[in-house]
Amino acid sequence: MSMTLSDDGLRGPRFYAAVATLVIAIGMASLDTSIANTALPTIAIDVNASAADSVWVVNAYQLALVISLLPFASLGEIIGYRRVYIWGLVVFTAASLLCAVSWSLPTLAAARVVQGFGASGIMSVNTALIRFIYPSRSLGRGVGNNALVVGVSTAVGPTVAAAILSVGSWQWLFAVNVPLGLIAFLLAMRVLPETKRSPHRFDVASAALNALTFGFLIFGIGEAAHSASVAVTGTCLGAAAIAALLLIHRELGLTAPMLPVDLYRRPMFALSSLTALCSFAAQGLAFVALPFYLQTVLGLTAVQTGLLLTPWPVMTALLAPIAGPLSDRYPPAILGGMGLAILCVGLALIASLPAHPGSFGLVWRMMICGAGFGFFQSPNLKAIMSSAPPERSGGASGIVATSRLVGQAVGAALVALCFGLSVRHGPALALALGAAFAGAGSLVSFSRLAARPVTLPVPGRVKRTGQERA
Repeated sequence: MSMTLSDDGLRGPRFYAAVATLVIAIGMASLDTSIANTALPTIAIDVNASAADSVWVVNAYQLALVISLLPFASLGEIIGYRRVYIWGLVVFTAASLLCAVSWSLPTLAAARVVQGFGASGIMSVNTALIRFIYPSRSLGRGVGNNALVVGVSTAVGPTVAAAILSVGSWQWLFAVNVPLGLIAFLLAMRVLPETKRSPHRFDVASAALNALTFGFLIFGIGEAAHSASVAVTGTCLGAAAIAALLLIHRELGLTAPMLPVDLYRRPMFALSSLTALCSFAAQGLAFVALPFYLQTVLGLTAVQTGLLLTPWPVMTALLAPIAGPLSDRYPPAILGGMGLAILCVGLALIASLPAHPGSFGLVWRMMICGAGFGFFQSPNLKAIMSSAPPERSGGASGIVATSRLVGQAVGAALVALCFGLSVRHGPALALALGAAFAGAGSLVSFSRLAARPVTLPVPGRVKRTGQERA
């Protein structure tokens, strides 16, 4: 059922149904980036795989996701965000069923690759669709709700996994996506709007270079996190750097580049993207280091750890919807800078905990971190999306998801480095490094107050186009 684009968002029941399908889909895709981590030991035993090999259950999903985000965002500009989203939802749901019926590590890893591509179809255009579903005056509220779902889904992944595993097998981690995916699909087919399409063609060469760049980058970071040799890690990161240079060289002359170098000429967009990268690196450091700190250093159980981590997503859930509407009235540079400053303070307080802290001392520090992260997310998302013209919403949406995944991967790798320096003090060192990233992100956020808008060239006035270069 084809739906036309509203002049300024959707109205009435159709609006709420469109929001519902986005919430369900982005919640599932975000949850599945972390939910499998908790079940890895169980999966490894069940499929008779080693612990090292079982990591591919996570790596396969992340690699497929990150190499295809920007290509799918570009495809959304060409064939419509609605179509990419729906196909992504179909692939993700079908792949979730394949994961649930997998009988070996190779079949599960292959299904996770397909699931990662489906999740990429959802994530790559999710934020772009928000721009066409919410009225322009409520864009901040829209990205606030989106930030809430993404942040909470990512944070509660281990808790949800533990709850499911307590009553069922690991296959149910993936099977629960099937009915939710079907509901989201039916809603999407009925209510999502059609959006204006760009006339440029899909650039296959850029997509290949993008896949090489981010594929080698994430694989190299993952290898570093698992203590691979310097030669392997260096080769991967070196290949990523070469592919990135070739990609940037190709993109510089295109009117609608897949890697949105045109948008990076806008100071607000560039600074907001850098702020996002810093924030998610801080989050990645915290979410990987905290369980080790609570269980290894403090000697708490897995259940106690889950309960003590809960205040973070709870406060994020409370603050994100408040920060969203505020970003419609106040500069995102100030709101985002304040949020990351609060996160910086919270992480520094946790890193400097005494040897035997009480539960209350941990809880209120977690609440500070969650409040800061929740207060930052929505304004920064709005700054990224509103600094891009509507016809480049796909590129901006792709950068939102890419910044999140790359930042989290960098954070996880740095935790491994901290543990390599000191097993006992590694978690505290990682948390201190997370505070440093949050502090740096806060400074970058405040620097946006001096950013001036930049007018990009009108499409068609650049000599080289995607069609000519393809």
